[in-house]
Amino acid sequence: MPPVLYIENRTYDELSVGDSAEIVRTLGPRDIELFAVMSGDVNPAHVDADYARDDMFHKVIAHGMWGGALISAVLGTELPGPGAIYLNQSLSFRKPIGLGETVTVRVTVREKDDAKKRVILDCEGILADGSLAIRGEAEVIAPTEKVRRPRTVLPEVHLHERGARYARLIAATAALAPIPTAVTHPCDANSLQGAVDARDKGLIEPVLVGPEAKIRAAAEAARVDISGLEIVDAPHSHAAAEASVALVRSGRAQALMKGALHTDELMAAVVSRSTGLRTERRMSHVFALDVPTYPKPLLITDAAINIAPDLDTKRDIVANAIDLAHALGIELPKVAILAAVETVSARMSSTLDAAALCKMADRGQITGGLLDGPLAFDNAISKAAAAAKGIASPVAGDADILVAPDLEAGNMIAKQLMYLAGADSAGLVLGARVPIMLTSRADGALSRLASAALAQLFVHHHAGGKA
Repeated sequence: MPPVLYIENRTYDELSVGDSAEIVRTLGPRDIELFAVMSGDVNPAHVDADYARDDMFHKVIAHGMWGGALISAVLGTELPGPGAIYLNQSLSFRKPIGLGETVTVRVTVREKDDAKKRVILDCEGILADGSLAIRGEAEVIAPTEKVRRPRTVLPEVHLHERGARYARLIAATAALAPIPTAVTHPCDANSLQGAVDARDKGLIEPVLVGPEAKIRAAAEAARVDISGLEIVDAPHSHAAAEASVALVRSGRAQALMKGALHTDELMAAVVSRSTGLRTERRMSHVFALDVPTYPKPLLITDAAINIAPDLDTKRDIVANAIDLAHALGIELPKVAILAAVETVSARMSSTLDAAALCKMADRGQITGGLLDGPLAFDNAISKAAAAAKGIASPVAGDADILVAPDLEAGNMIAKQLMYLAGADSAGLVLGARVPIMLTSRADGALSRLASAALAQLFVHHHAGGKA
């Protein structure tokens, strides 16, 4: 257990003219973001690097009152400390504090008023080169009674700009041509809007496949403009799934997007041995999650297709996820094979499969990624948890891909991250001739766009011969 830290004041009688206290801080992006969130001050000079580059200081700078807050911290915690009452503060800002710069904030007792127990303190913010960034004075009522209390432990703050990673993902497709995509049975507002939004972003060229009258009626009711989009008429959802697959087989579509039909209906047409889209690999689903508390995209597989995969199926599940990671620009993805424990046990088949998959990677049967397992969920994504268990591994605590032992575990992991950790989700079915976007009614517009961007990146990555 860490030692208890205390905060202690200096009473009025303990203060002398010339006494001083200081704190030293280096300005980082987190400081600026936290101050902007707390204050609501989103002046682009502080939060927009592109704007700041052409501003008068040619760099991102701290909010002026960030320095003022540091002065308040010295007064409230060091000199005089707990019990001090702020009365007045004047500040003159002499020089901006830029990202990465270190400032020493110092307060010095200048005057004492014995009758009112008031103290005037000079306040300075001094940069590392000795130049003055802030000058001012503060007036406080100094405490008359001694205070010594355990220092309050502040809560952890996790900053996350929702959708930022997906926005960067979509931006990465700007130079790529949109991919022709069969949108299967888009007879509701969500699937129609998702297809149109993806088209407008330059991600796909949608071909709407389904009952034309229903599609047009749904578009009119939802006020979605589908003018200019090709419609392939099919009488019902089963026929739409078969027609969509036929478009792929004929070379007219490079991806599939699920509309308002059950996943089983679409996948039944996809997995048909005579007219489907099978390859030598088993198909599997890969979630690409943006988790606020994780520093990078997190791929989770398989949470939607293979209920109880055997070892050979798991090999294909891993290979499909590695392919997607490559398409996202991750050259050597770190693959954590999950189980309930991180040791191999003959009583737990998931640990045996994990060990076998790692050995298959050693022998070149799985390529393109760095595998380790079995790993429990905590030590797969937390360096601290891995260290506590004494696990020395380049994958542990830094995984790019989590491979679940079965569909139930994968689905629960993904859904828990979405609904308890606030993760945004996108994903694809891979292992067929083309990527398949299994969007659901619960998916928001950003998730649909991100799934389309994944498909576009995947198609162009393979077309470029990088797979």
